[in-house]
Amino acid sequence: MRDSIISRCEAKGLRLTGQRRVIAQVLQEAEDHPDVEALYSRASAIDPRISLATVYRTVKLFEEEGILDRLEFGDGRARYEDAHREHHDHLIDLNTGAVIEFIDPDIEALQERIARRLGYRLTGHRLELYGVPLKKDET
Repeated sequence: MRDSIISRCEAKGLRLTGQRRVIAQVLQEAEDHPDVEALYSRASAIDPRISLATVYRTVKLFEEEGILDRLEFGDGRARYEDAHREHHDHLIDLNTGAVIEFIDPDIEALQERIARRLGYRLTGHRLELYGVPLKKDET
């Protein structure tokens, strides 16, 4: 089981107010890639005293501390996910904005081979694919 966002904040010595704990909890439970507006909506449903500014400041702090990854999928919104999640790549549906996570061993191996061929050892990567659903006659 991986560390929780709250436990990583505590391990880094971050001051966790009640509102920051709520935001961390919302992030920990997110199964999507929420932007700040979505985080604010979810967090303020738990604690109506949370302001949008508090969510922005908290997300920025968590990102600076390496607790969150900031993702930009070309739609003008920064989205966030737990930086300690298992590695995965993303396919973004350009029609709906849906983000589909996937892991493909063939892609991982190909990236390793390319890096080695070019004289490098991979230390990380991020892959984002953008597409639209196939039409019935394209399948």
